[in-house]
Amino acid sequence: MNIILLGPPGAGKGTQARHLVDTRGMVQLSTGDMLRDAMASGSEMGKKVAKIMEAGQLVTDEIVIGLIEERLNAESGAGFIFDGFPRTLAQADALAALLAKLGQSLHTVIEMRVDDDALVARITGRFTCGSCGEVYHDETKPAAVEGTCDKCGSTDMKRRADDNEDSLRTRLMEYYKKTSPLIGYYYAKGDLRPVNGLADIDEVTASIGAVLS
Repeated sequence: MNIILLGPPGAGKGTQARHLVDTRGMVQLSTGDMLRDAMASGSEMGKKVAKIMEAGQLVTDEIVIGLIEERLNAESGAGFIFDGFPRTLAQADALAALLAKLGQSLHTVIEMRVDDDALVARITGRFTCGSCGEVYHDETKPAAVEGTCDKCGSTDMKRRADDNEDSLRTRLMEYYKKTSPLIGYYYAKGDLRPVNGLADIDEVTASIGAVLS
């Protein structure tokens, strides 16, 4: 089962992807993680990625698709979760071609729908554990002991520098310009399944589980 989690920044895609990894044995493919892993690997592809990023340039779709192909060939599990990719119609076509080439298919695209103002309120209070990635919020999910992760006990708590209202609204506008056309693209293919991304985490998890079942 291969799925795409689609939604604006802060919609909770990463949280739900981690749950699917833990409970269903799926493999999360985050383009950011793959680029960082490639650079750390010292492989030929990794050296190419490092050179591009160190020059402040954007990594091409061709390279990202190449990294995804490597992971699809190397990993095994109950399916793949594409988180943060595709972002454009061209990338969606490239992913479809890659899956067809490998004899695989896309099961569904889960659109995590949100309200912009509510999303801003959610994100500006968000922070994460730098060790295990557990997500917290000042109002809705504070740590039991301030400054300490409930899950792993780390005190390495982080806030993203761009988790402020101005930066978030800029990121949302970029999403709507470049990525939201994918909603119509996958709807036309009959693959799109919307869920309420602003519901409680457990409710969103249940909604996604119902879609996948």
